[in-house]
Amino acid sequence: MNSTLSLDDFITSDSSSLSEAMQKIDKNTHGIVFIADKKGVLIAALTDGDVRRYLLSGGVMNCSAIVAANKNPKSASSLKEAKKIFHKRDFVVIPIVDKTGKIIDLYTGDAKEQKLFRESLNVPVVINAGGKGSRLYPLTKVLPKPLIPVGDLPIIELIMKSYLYNGCNDFHVIVNYKKELIKTYFKENESRYNITWYDENEPLGTGGGLSLLKNKVNDTFFFANCDVLLDSNYADILKFHKENKNIITMVCAYKNFNIPYGVVEIGKDGIIQEMKEKPMISYLTNTGIYVVEPEVLDDIKDNVSIGFPDIIEYERKKGLKTAVYPVRGNDWMDMGQFPELEKMRNRLIGE
Repeated sequence: MNSTLSLDDFITSDSSSLSEAMQKIDKNTHGIVFIADKKGVLIAALTDGDVRRYLLSGGVMNCSAIVAANKNPKSASSLKEAKKIFHKRDFVVIPIVDKTGKIIDLYTGDAKEQKLFRESLNVPVVINAGGKGSRLYPLTKVLPKPLIPVGDLPIIELIMKSYLYNGCNDFHVIVNYKKELIKTYFKENESRYNITWYDENEPLGTGGGLSLLKNKVNDTFFFANCDVLLDSNYADILKFHKENKNIITMVCAYKNFNIPYGVVEIGKDGIIQEMKEKPMISYLTNTGIYVVEPEVLDDIKDNVSIGFPDIIEYERKKGLKTAVYPVRGNDWMDMGQFPELEKMRNRLIGE
């Protein structure tokens, strides 16, 4: 097990809420938490996939974690057995328990045994890189947002590398503000990235620039804003989109926030109905990453500024399937504002 993590980072109590369990999943970064009783005996396992399935089935975030969990988790009585189970299927962590069922250790796999590459998807990737990045002013007075560095590389190249890792190298980049700087940067990397450029003559919002891709992209594609990174399984997202026959799938991250005050709910005449001390609020937030069917492009008017959420609403009102694929909050990194940019840098390069 990673020496920077403790056993406690992987274990939550049987009285924990789903939100509390998810915070542990985010902290240990392995996508799983084990539910134990007061004696530490293993009761269930909860993965981010379990959470996703529970939410998609209509579940709510304020329920008990065990409601969404797998109550028959795999476990081992020795390290040797744990290794055998780990490699039998795609397990991420195997708990090692004593004779009473108490969790005493975890096996997370040897680094040298981990897969170096994921499934090759060969799906087109459209990146909206045309915005001014006004929330990052004055940095964006000098550089366009796509070229703002996060460590040694600009954000747009980090985004493209994440798709390359998943076998995608057909990039379609919509540009406007300081577009020549962006194109000049990639002239030195033309052999690595297969890029088709689309010039906006005027700002077209987060969705209007897609009209430039009509008859140019004819397959299901990923669509991403140029200020977000996603550390998630793109193959699973694409599979979910295809299996559910969605016209658009929006990737959303579940976020948890503690309100630092006591909250009171009242009824008629000010009668107190409920009081909660420093409650946790959980919700799904749009990451700005989508899977889109090409026929959506035909519904976007030429040279008309529109936000992509408005396009989603249009397709939804037409009766077509628009859906959400939930991911962990820690899977999503956003650099749209200075605090988020610093968080991204801290996470990626430890600045």
